[in-house]
Amino acid sequence: MTEGETKYSTLEKTCVALVWATQKLRHYLLSFPVLLLARLDPLKYLLEKPIQDGKTAKWIILLTEFDITYVTQKSIKGGAIAEHLAQFMWKMYFDGASNRHGSGIGILLVSPTDSHIPISIKLQFSTTNNMAEYEACILGLEAAISLGIKVLEVYGDSALIIRQAQKKWKVKEEKLQPYLEKLDMLTEQFDNLEFQYIPRNQNQFADALATLASMIDIPSGVNLKPLMIEQREQPAYCCTLETFTEEENIWYHDIHQYLKGGSYPLTTSKVEKQTIRRLAMQYILCGEKLYRRSYEGVHLLCVTKREGEQIIEDIHEGAYGPHMNAHMLSRKILRLGYYWTTMEADCAAHVRRCHKCQIHGNLKHMPPMPLYSMSSPWPFATWGIDIIGKIVPKASNGHEFILVAIDYFTKWVEAASFKILNSKKVAQFIRTNIICRYGVPHEVISDNGSHFRDETEKLLHEYKIKHHKSSPYRPQTNGAVEAANKNVEMILRKNAEKHRNWHERLPYALWGYRTSIRTATGATPYSLVYGMEAVLPIELEIQSLRVVMEEEIPETEWLQERYNQLNMMEEKRLRALYNTQGYQRRAMRAFNKKVKPRNIKIGDMVLKEIRAPVHDPRGKFKPNWSGPFIVKEIYSGGAARLIDIDGNPFTEPTNLDQLKKYFV
Repeated sequence: MTEGETKYSTLEKTCVALVWATQKLRHYLLSFPVLLLARLDPLKYLLEKPIQDGKTAKWIILLTEFDITYVTQKSIKGGAIAEHLAQFMWKMYFDGASNRHGSGIGILLVSPTDSHIPISIKLQFSTTNNMAEYEACILGLEAAISLGIKVLEVYGDSALIIRQAQKKWKVKEEKLQPYLEKLDMLTEQFDNLEFQYIPRNQNQFADALATLASMIDIPSGVNLKPLMIEQREQPAYCCTLETFTEEENIWYHDIHQYLKGGSYPLTTSKVEKQTIRRLAMQYILCGEKLYRRSYEGVHLLCVTKREGEQIIEDIHEGAYGPHMNAHMLSRKILRLGYYWTTMEADCAAHVRRCHKCQIHGNLKHMPPMPLYSMSSPWPFATWGIDIIGKIVPKASNGHEFILVAIDYFTKWVEAASFKILNSKKVAQFIRTNIICRYGVPHEVISDNGSHFRDETEKLLHEYKIKHHKSSPYRPQTNGAVEAANKNVEMILRKNAEKHRNWHERLPYALWGYRTSIRTATGATPYSLVYGMEAVLPIELEIQSLRVVMEEEIPETEWLQERYNQLNMMEEKRLRALYNTQGYQRRAMRAFNKKVKPRNIKIGDMVLKEIRAPVHDPRGKFKPNWSGPFIVKEIYSGGAARLIDIDGNPFTEPTNLDQLKKYFV
């Protein structure tokens, strides 16, 4: 900080520190949203300042390219444990009342499942209002302890009691000192106890219980039952018209009354009467049953909404129900001779909520997220590693695994065969074939296999190499090495003279791969690594122009030509980088045309595609989806963190293309 900046105010110094940090970490902060944790909000100061001077205008320009959000220290500290305590957190509301009729306290305990336990106690001794508040808080904590509650949030509308419990205010009245000591003894029996002040209008239930206890006079020896509070949605006289109201709610009630006696409902306009007459032409009344005319000649029986739900359930999933789709279900109901106005919508809603239809539904192959392409900024900076095998039959030397590594920039491939492959062998391969030949890479990408743990992670940590793991059953994350695996395997399959000597043909397969032009770069991996094309045996047998010219030119000119090739290597690599970026853009455009978002949000219930090769006794009758699960967190790269219904989290994230919404 310069001498002039030391004279800034505290808020301006915070702005200087923020600008300095964003410029130093610019390449990191541009890729992610940033949460700013500070005592003061420098963003609000800069954006709401009425008159901008030179330095503040410069700060605003430098900060506008970042996605920065200010958060308070309290929100960060509380948010770290809020999720863990949410499923165990009880809430307690308390209030005390002291008036000319007497004193009483009211307590309301709310469970995590939103069950309410009201407690109302009449105090038979004289108290002040603050003493009644303390009595309510203490008796409420004792009731919570008796229920075995260990995590509790306490809410009260008495600022004095809450602040003294939080140790923010001191006790000045001697009458309240024993209450505070008792309160401190009770708080030690909780794992987590928080006191929060709320306004009086948010504590009406506990206030009503306290007022009720203080106003009434309870004779001694009388035991009152728990207070029951119910809600009614309609006046009491509606119960006497239940049958009439249910009949009027039938969708064809007006048509039925018109065909039966030519009557219209009360307060019906002229236009509505014309509509009823026009609709009635499509229906036939036979006794008390109403039928709808059908173009196929079979009249359809009009059923109520409740009868329609029973018909749908029986036809769709009954003893003879084939769990058909919504369109076929509605067609079958029509063929059976039933009709109601919302039949197709009800069929679609029922099929969508059917559990068996959801878990046995077809797998979704349309991608839910746009394609995210990975690239390397320079040669040998990013390597992808994967395993081919177990190969059956094994080679003549007993080898049955091939470990393949590919450089994301040059597409250069390294591979080796193994008899037994474990993390120690993988670490040795990375040290020998990658680090000792091409230097320490910036990042290594692999799957979640056990081969890439233990010794491999120790080696990567030793050389400070980032290890990026793909989500389970998501090989597309490491697509470059998967494509290399396929090509190497295809070359070996075509070139192996005997099915057990493929290990002898592996170096030749790598030679052919390295000297072939890759579509993404427009060049061979050999030329991008060494700056020139490799000489093939056929060029010596039938001499090509390149071989002839190199044999005839003097050695000095040959050295100069070689120097020129080395000097042009950076330009060739830069051209390959442009070709790779163009290839990725074309692939992204073609891929993104197929994207169909699934609109999965945090808190949604989802089903997970079953991809694990686990033996299932149901065989071919096993479902395609498992669940339901709950989405706990969604990452920006298209992965999600799941928990089961009991709240147990998954150890690994799941890609969104393996999930679909679950409807209840």
